[in-house]
Amino acid sequence: MRDLFDRIIENKGPLGKWASQAEGYFVFPKLEGPISNRMKFQGKDVITWSINDYLGLANLPEIKKVDGEAAMEHGAAYPMGARMMSGHTDLHEQLQNELAEFVNKDAAYLLNFGYQGFMSVIDALVSKDDIIVYDVDCHACIIDGVRLHMGKRFTFKHNDPDSLEKNLERATKLANETGGGILVISEGVFGMRGEQGILKEIVALKKKFQFRLLVDDAHGFGTLGKTGAGAGEEQGVQDEIDVYLATFAKSMASIGAFVAADKEIIEYLKYNLRSQMFAKSLPMLYVKGALKRLDMLRTMPELKAKLWENVNALQNGLKERGFDIGTTTSCVTPVYLNGSIPEAMALVKDLRENHGIFCSIVVYPVIPKGLILLRLIPTATHTMKDIEETLDAFSSIRERLQNGTYKRLSAAVAAAMGE
Repeated sequence: MRDLFDRIIENKGPLGKWASQAEGYFVFPKLEGPISNRMKFQGKDVITWSINDYLGLANLPEIKKVDGEAAMEHGAAYPMGARMMSGHTDLHEQLQNELAEFVNKDAAYLLNFGYQGFMSVIDALVSKDDIIVYDVDCHACIIDGVRLHMGKRFTFKHNDPDSLEKNLERATKLANETGGGILVISEGVFGMRGEQGILKEIVALKKKFQFRLLVDDAHGFGTLGKTGAGAGEEQGVQDEIDVYLATFAKSMASIGAFVAADKEIIEYLKYNLRSQMFAKSLPMLYVKGALKRLDMLRTMPELKAKLWENVNALQNGLKERGFDIGTTTSCVTPVYLNGSIPEAMALVKDLRENHGIFCSIVVYPVIPKGLILLRLIPTATHTMKDIEETLDAFSSIRERLQNGTYKRLSAAVAAAMGE
């Protein structure tokens, strides 16, 4: 028998093996200063494209005022205890009601965290006899939620309705044998590629198959649709989404999340969501802050308008300069380049040190080997000057990648890692 920790020490994982070269700079970097379009990284001013503050709410004086007053009145503890026991308040109920109305659902229930809550919702919705069918590119929180499922699950090819239909046929046959039901899971917006989920096509398959649809709309909530109610509103199928989930960590620039559905479903989840039944209630600081943020989403459409002005300027500028941004249909702006992990490190260091551009770098195993994904998140706080400087910087780094500069710079790193 081996020591449990032997494997951990010997194999640190595909990302962990780069820790000595990457930590503190490429991963776990420290951005400092007020959350905005420009912050400080290692003492230098950088244009930040890695903050999910889509509507620019995080540092607005009126937001900070509400947050500060709530903290002064309640501290970080109140209400103390789980919602079912001692952590329930009128304001929790008010926020739930307003969220449900905003996303056009009968009822909603607050979740302390998106990741934790989404896992628990999946766990609560299905039994061992049920079958889950989900998009292969779903977020890690969905993957982990599916892992909790004791029954069968199938993946369908990303945004592929034919693949979904074939897997629904398999699931239907199995469900008829087990006596269970079918849960289909997709995302409103896939956070890496920026593509909207094929919600309209999924809903159309309800005419042929019997299933319920769960949608994680973390990146769509507040950014898509006429009112900002998300990808379902954008595609005209919000009513056909059976269970809708969104987080406060993106457009709302805060902590927390919610699930919305028919009243009967929410009533069931209230009494069966283990992550909420056995966890402390969402603190009042975040509840009051979320009420203010939701009010601004409803009453200040100019925030979303400014966001999309910046999104269109950035994405159109990248395409005009010949960059591959995939098939994004959201604010998420991926830029695909060809290169190794060491080249990606050299490229990103050049962007940050010499051009003052800070964006996220995504490499294998999140995307296939040989690809580099630079992920940009435009916000309402960015300016046209930010965009022009970024476009110029990207043209420069692409040239250096293509002429082998980064390959030469990264040779020592690659050799040290045995690449």
